[in-house]
Formats: sequence, C-alpha cells, structure tokens
Amino acid sequence: MFGASGTGDTSGYGGLVRSTTSKGSSERPYGSYFDEVADDLERAYPDFSQAIERVVVYRGELTLHVKRENLVDVAMILRDTLLFEVCMGVSGVHYPTDLDRELHAVYHLLSMTHNRRIRLEVSAPDSDPHIPSVVEVWAGNNWNERETFDMFGIIFDGHPGLTRILMPDDWRGHPQRKDYPLGGIPVEYKGATVPPPNERRSYR
Repeated sequence: MFGASGTGDTSGYGGLVRSTTSKGSSERPYGSYFDEVADDLERAYPDFSQAIERVVVYRGELTLHVKRENLVDVAMILRDTLLFEVCMGVSGVHYPTDLDRELHAVYHLLSMTHNRRIRLEVSAPDSDPHIPSVVEVWAGNNWNERETFDMFGIIFDGHPGLTRILMPDDWRGHPQRKDYPLGGIPVEYKGATVPPPNERRSYR
C-alpha cells in the first residue's frame, strides 16, 4: 500500500489505483440525447470535424474534446443554437505524463431549455499554457477562470482581469498542479495562513 507510484495519490497513503481509458472517440450510437447534440452541433458548425478532436461518452456523460483555437466559436454555437445557456464553471486538471497536453480545462454546460448536460474539454501544453477565455460567452466564468489560472497556471487569453483569486499576488507556483511540492510550504490564502501539510498531519 505504501510507496505506490504513478497513481497521482498525494495523501501519503499510496493506496489509489489509476485506471486508464481509451484515447479515441466513442462509437456511434452514443445513446441518450448525445447523438442529437452531436448532430445538431455538426450541422451548425461546418468545421466540426476539424474543431472537435474526440467525442467521448463515459459513465453516461458526453465530453467534447475541442481544439483550443476553436473553443470560443464552438461555445457560441452551443449557447446560441443548441441553447446551452449556462456554463457551471471551468475546472483545471494537470496530467504530467500527457505530453504536449499536460494542462486541461473542463467546462460543464447546462441547457435549461432542454434539461441537458454536456462537457467541453480543452488541452494545452505546459510550455504554452494558453486557452481562450469564454467570459464573453458565459460571463459567470470570470471568477472560475481566475481560480483555474491561480491553481493550475492556465492563462485564459482575453480574460478582462486575469489575476490570482485565492493566493497572494506574489505567490510562486500553482498549488493544485501535481508537480507542486506537497510539504514544507505554508499556504497563505488571502486573509488566513495554513501550516504546511507536513506539519498538519502525521503519516507515521
């Protein structure tokens, strides 16, 4: 249990098991309303095959993997034509072993009109961590993009004020990346200080 590697477990326990999934697209039919969403998007967006890298259905959820240069165009069509009026936010993910795609931004979309949910996922290399901002499409993403920038270092081009939102402005690094040091660094949230992890809990 202790000393396991490659699981992404940073708890010190080492008991997690990493599962891997296919890198390719799911096969048709996707099931549920997913085929209709994919068909409607393909009709509304002529560059669908160039913009969408993969369509993945996993555990009853639809994820569209979008090239970053096409993100805003796809988002506009999803909002205005397919009526995904709400973006629930953007989450960052760091996959250090996913070469040239280490940083991922994941957007959870909701259509209140049709009671449907889908997900967009965009990747960027660690060497060029730029992804277009979608604040102009879903204004509520303003703070979510700031938090993802703060925690993962993804730079959202076009954001109206991309500054840190949790960590001090002069903080070095991005605490939720998997290569961020686990212990020995006190975490200074705005208005509070938390001791470093190795002083908060004993793994003995």
